[in-house]
Amino acid sequence: MTLCLAVVIGVRDTDTIGNAYGLAVITVMFVTTCLMFLVISTVWNQNVLVAALFVVIFGSVELLYFSACIAKVHEGGWLPLLFSLIILTLMVVWQYGTSRKQVFEIENKVSFERLLSISPSLGIVRVPGIALVYSSLAATVPPTFAHFVINFPALHQILIFVTLESSMVPKVPDFDRIHVGKIGPPDFRAFWCIVRYGYKDARDSYSLETQLIEKVAEFLQSEDRDEESAIPSAVVGHAVENEVSFGGSRRRKTGSKSLGLREEVKELVDASEAGVAYMLGNTYITASESSPIMKKFAINVVYGFLRRNSRRPAIALGIPHSSLLEVGMEYYV
Repeated sequence: MTLCLAVVIGVRDTDTIGNAYGLAVITVMFVTTCLMFLVISTVWNQNVLVAALFVVIFGSVELLYFSACIAKVHEGGWLPLLFSLIILTLMVVWQYGTSRKQVFEIENKVSFERLLSISPSLGIVRVPGIALVYSSLAATVPPTFAHFVINFPALHQILIFVTLESSMVPKVPDFDRIHVGKIGPPDFRAFWCIVRYGYKDARDSYSLETQLIEKVAEFLQSEDRDEESAIPSAVVGHAVENEVSFGGSRRRKTGSKSLGLREEVKELVDASEAGVAYMLGNTYITASESSPIMKKFAINVVYGFLRRNSRRPAIALGIPHSSLLEVGMEYYV
């Protein structure tokens, strides 16, 4: 509304505003017609010739109006082109800054094996509770978590590394939403989870917290069943003898596995009752000193301004403020 009033007050000419409005409208109409080709051919599953015929019929008429509006660029048509250029520049800078941030995280990622190897040397203390560590890269440790562990060697009793993935479907079925795996030995108590969302799925942190804990418990139970079913069969000629000789030890081994499973599930429940913390990275990128002036301006000024005025990830994910733990880190790109 403010921008519209500024344009009207600044231009003060109905012909100029009309030329600007006409170019903007006919451009949107022509782009919509081009996109209808994809809708007809892919979404409606119609013949490509039908989609092409639609574009030719309506697009030819719109191109006539578009050519007439292009002739009025110097009489006010430059205004939407200027706004489009500004918005395009902001989008390109945001995409460039985000891609540089992702490249930095990929180059400085820490593998789970590396985390397990340095844990004893840091003297890490485990505290009660569950930590949901959000990572943009699946099956890796984010640089912010490694930065946190090195400077503050204390971890929650159970760690769950969560990666959110967007799928090109409206809704992801519940049975295919969460995939769980174990990290390291059982006593490390760490898991990775990949959570898939469709573009119509609502994201609720409390519901996700409950689902993650339930999925980890189901994973522990299924892992125990897989280990029991993986017992190799004996040679047929010695089947009875093996059953008599080793039956007692096998029962004791199975009982010890069940006892270990109950202890793991009980520890998971106790940790959830102790509290769940959400660990997010509050990162920002800065151009290195050797970077060109244009790169410094794009990263430090434009991208920094957009980042400060964008929606925070914790708010977008619906994470409660009382359970949020943000780890700040600066990336030099």
